[in-house]
Amino acid sequence: MSATPPSRPPDPPVPPAVQETVRALVELSPVLTELGRRFTQAGFEVHLVGGSVRDALLRARAGGGALPGDLDLTTDARPEQVLDLLKGWARSTWNTGIAFGTVGAEVEGARVEITTFRADRYDRESRNPEVAWGDSLIDDLVRRDFTVNAMAVSLGPDRTVTDPFGGLGDLLAKRLRTPGAAVDSFADDPLRMLRAVRFVAQLGLTPADDVVEAMTEMSAELARITPERVQVELSKTLLADRPRAALELFVATGLADVVLPELPALRMEIDEHHQHKDVYTHSLTVLDQAITLDQAITLDRADTEAESPDLVLRLAALLHDIGKPATRRHEARGRVSFHHHEVVGAKLVRKRLTALRYPKDVVEAVSRLTFLHLRFHGYGSGEWTDSAVRRYVTDAGDLLPRLHKLVRSDSTTRNKRRAAALAATYDSLEERITELSAAEDLARVRPDLDGNAIMEILGVGPGPDVGRAWRFLKDLRLERGPLDPDDAEAALRQWWAAQT
Repeated sequence: MSATPPSRPPDPPVPPAVQETVRALVELSPVLTELGRRFTQAGFEVHLVGGSVRDALLRARAGGGALPGDLDLTTDARPEQVLDLLKGWARSTWNTGIAFGTVGAEVEGARVEITTFRADRYDRESRNPEVAWGDSLIDDLVRRDFTVNAMAVSLGPDRTVTDPFGGLGDLLAKRLRTPGAAVDSFADDPLRMLRAVRFVAQLGLTPADDVVEAMTEMSAELARITPERVQVELSKTLLADRPRAALELFVATGLADVVLPELPALRMEIDEHHQHKDVYTHSLTVLDQAITLDQAITLDRADTEAESPDLVLRLAALLHDIGKPATRRHEARGRVSFHHHEVVGAKLVRKRLTALRYPKDVVEAVSRLTFLHLRFHGYGSGEWTDSAVRRYVTDAGDLLPRLHKLVRSDSTTRNKRRAAALAATYDSLEERITELSAAEDLARVRPDLDGNAIMEILGVGPGPDVGRAWRFLKDLRLERGPLDPDDAEAALRQWWAAQT
């Protein structure tokens, strides 16, 4: 890998006050102070490095604050020497990464990872490096992904800030560059291209032209990375406060074609309900609105049990229309239809998220929301019967709060009158759900007779007949609401007679 950064204008000097603030943050950490003392007394260097320095600088610019709970350090000590230095002080240590020179530890409530200086070489067929110890801090920093992560603060007495590639200046200017040539960095580890996308979302950085060019040229290399690692980066991107610009970069560079091709496929697929936008733009807008709505509800209800930020909701908002390209049909008078795209989309969501190794509960939840997101459009101006409202609630189950947010976010019309009408109609539906729930406990709709009563009334033992009878009674309950036991028994007997 190249150790020489691309030629560029000199970085403006980092203000001394900024460096002093970073040093001061280090001084505030008893853990870092003690680590520095132990390593220095043993004759070793040890430095706070990478994302920990980056985040310390961001906190300094925001007016101070504690360092993050997870701290990354680098040292010239070998892993076995690091373990000796932590012995009797760290509450626990782990060596799952020791083959790569990393020792993990929990010290006074903080988690630290201490890695020996590295100067790895990559075979560029897989992403597995040939692990090699480095001789200096600069050897270690040059192999890191981006300049904003190639900074270090010594934990020795001088607290020297080392920034050989202008990372502090890049962070202040919100630039994203690699320490060496971007093509070399991404050839060594293609996952770094997805990390670039994530840093756009999380840190609001703008990639340098050579970074974007390398990402575009080398996007196919991402296929070398395991789905599990791709999924982690994609999820972190989606969970950022404002992921839209990052997703646009993800699509524009061709990375999405490799790992989430259903997203770029939405471009130019004109939505029949929102003809001023293509479905791709519409989907990004739905995601924006879902994030805003979720954040507002979370702030309004401090006691909410919903996870925030909500990965399931964000995946559903982004992917809810991915069935449209496969169901697009040209109709009379220039109309375009996407009949049953929610059914096709639910299957595509399940297939893609499974391939990306998302947990089964996430896959099923996003698929279910995709399947249900159009149901509301049959509500009209409130024409649903109570039975239809009950089925809406029952089919959504514990996903109902997320479905509410998704459906509301799916309105992206620029017509203010239409937008207000849709919002008012959904308000009406939610009010009816609240009223019926209060009267009938819709969250736990069950038949009016249990399995034992069914067997006793029908004179049958356990078996498929009981299951069929149970489903009949549940459908009856959804259709007519709660029944008293005599009416439920009469309906069951009438149904059973028709079966035999």
